[in-house]
Amino acid sequence: MDKRDPPPTEEGWYALHDFRTVDWDAWRSAPERRRQRAIEEGVTYLESHAALDDVDDPGEFGGGATAVYTIVGHEADIMVLHLRESVAHLETAERQFEGTAFAAFTEQTSSYLSVTEASGYTERAREYFDGEVADDSGLAQYIQDRLHPDVPDAEHVCFYPMSKRRTPEQNWYDLPFEERAEHMARHGDIGRGYGGKVNQMIAGSVGLDDWEWGITLWADDPTDIKDLLYEMRFDPSSSKFAEFGPFYFGRRFPPADLDALLAGEHVPTDDAEQSHETADAHAGDAHHGHADTHDGTEGHHSGDADGHHAAEGEDAGHADDAAGGPPAGGDGDVDPADDTDIQSKLANLGLFPGQDYAEGTYGLVFYSEADAAALADEVDGLRGNFEHYDTHVLTTVRANEGRAAIASVWETESAADTAAGFLNDLSGVVEGYRGQLGEGDGTTEADTDDGDAIRGELEDLDIYAGQPHGEDVYALVLYSEADPEQVYAEVTDLRENFDHYDTHVKTAVYEDGAARATTEGDATDRTAVVSIWETQDAADTASDFLSDLPGIVGRAGDGSGFGTMGMFYTVKPEHREDFVERFGAVGEMLVDMDGHHDTALLVNREDENDMFIASQWRAREDAMAFFRSDDFADTVSWGQDVLADRPRHVFLA
Repeated sequence: MDKRDPPPTEEGWYALHDFRTVDWDAWRSAPERRRQRAIEEGVTYLESHAALDDVDDPGEFGGGATAVYTIVGHEADIMVLHLRESVAHLETAERQFEGTAFAAFTEQTSSYLSVTEASGYTERAREYFDGEVADDSGLAQYIQDRLHPDVPDAEHVCFYPMSKRRTPEQNWYDLPFEERAEHMARHGDIGRGYGGKVNQMIAGSVGLDDWEWGITLWADDPTDIKDLLYEMRFDPSSSKFAEFGPFYFGRRFPPADLDALLAGEHVPTDDAEQSHETADAHAGDAHHGHADTHDGTEGHHSGDADGHHAAEGEDAGHADDAAGGPPAGGDGDVDPADDTDIQSKLANLGLFPGQDYAEGTYGLVFYSEADAAALADEVDGLRGNFEHYDTHVLTTVRANEGRAAIASVWETESAADTAAGFLNDLSGVVEGYRGQLGEGDGTTEADTDDGDAIRGELEDLDIYAGQPHGEDVYALVLYSEADPEQVYAEVTDLRENFDHYDTHVKTAVYEDGAARATTEGDATDRTAVVSIWETQDAADTASDFLSDLPGIVGRAGDGSGFGTMGMFYTVKPEHREDFVERFGAVGEMLVDMDGHHDTALLVNREDENDMFIASQWRAREDAMAFFRSDDFADTVSWGQDVLADRPRHVFLA
């Protein structure tokens, strides 16, 4: 049989799980003075290591972490978890503990040495190992966050070692690469169902300890860990190919509560909460990654920037997918503000009720100053976990006013609140908003009826009239097949009168010819006239004059189908050719889309950098399929760098 090459790996922090039992007889019989000294030295040791006082130069990723847990049952009383940059750091930490007065009352019943690891199982992960991605890319950051994780502040912890079976009938290492990857992709699908409930760290230990991997799981509800492991037992990657060592289960407590623990009191105590938070904050300042999305190894997961890890592992082996947390990068301290008009923010990003979400759902909008492409990679991974929840409606990244915006919609408020915690950790987040959708927009039924009546009258004149979604202005859009010179001359005269009104924002003529994508037959060249006003009354008045322009025709040639969608772009002059070229590439894709008739890029007659896109579709559903596509999202993200101002969105229904 030919030798099988192992997948490439990259290692991060070394991990030591140090298990201790307390000699209770010796503790009870010791003088109070000796017990007090043991507590003081034990607390000092644990707090100083949690604060990384033993790390002289934390380095790029912060230097590690330390946390202490009770262990329930006979295997141990305490587990101290250390993550450090080198084995030397761990060996020193282990010896320093033995030098404390507290160590004299304990016995090290077990320990486990391993190192966090990422493997090149998925295609995207192999791009990283082949050096095909930049160090600051979303994929590279995603993998580094798993190699250098934080320890989550969850109440419960579970640790166990495991190996892959190597019997003659069931030898994991004799399986072809593709079969192993397929096993773990399916395994990961199970784990992602526990996103937000179970966090995981996978560390390889081949040559370091008795088993091949050490698995650490964290959760606030212990039954979530049980349910995850039980469900994965039935997956062939576990049932056929996994062997397990002993399981250790316990609860986290702050070092300051060591005396309460030894006294048999409940921990954490109220008095220690502040100390706990302070230690976490201190250590967190030095940390970079998130343990809830730890990368895998040959034993478990291979990091993939879209959040779908594939590697060889055990039950816990896809709880990092389960964790569902985003790659780190944000400060995580932006508390989303309640916003009764969250619907307008979503509309400004091109997301609308009845098309993208239902009334009564809950919306989140976060704004980020991070690179849009890298942020899109992060959100891809996060969305992959969100989509396993029935309450998830959508999560996407859009360009907005020179920065990136993350929109997320959920069916319940509690689900939205949970998601907000993950979204808040995305790179460069600077502000956020939350609120219920479909309520509190300030629109009365009478207002709606009046607007519909006016719009109906104008439709008879082939004029679109209405408030662009998410905008504070009102727009009129109409088309003419008359001679462009004649249309321009008459619009110029009208604009001179319009400019006398403070409510007038803009009136311009856009001509066809920059680029076009036509699916069915030859489209007729048309001139578009756009007029924007601050109030509806002013726009209604202007419509009386605009309707008298020559050659007015239906919005979409013969007026059939969904109509048109207009987006007004002001392009940076140096990127104009890039913008037209990008439109041409998107147009080639549109030609092959179901339901697409015609899309034209029109240019302001007086400003070649001011453009207007008009599309004609068979039905609303066909158009929305495009607006929800990855190609559209990529284009929006790309536009963030080439636009001089934010686009105005006008969906001409």
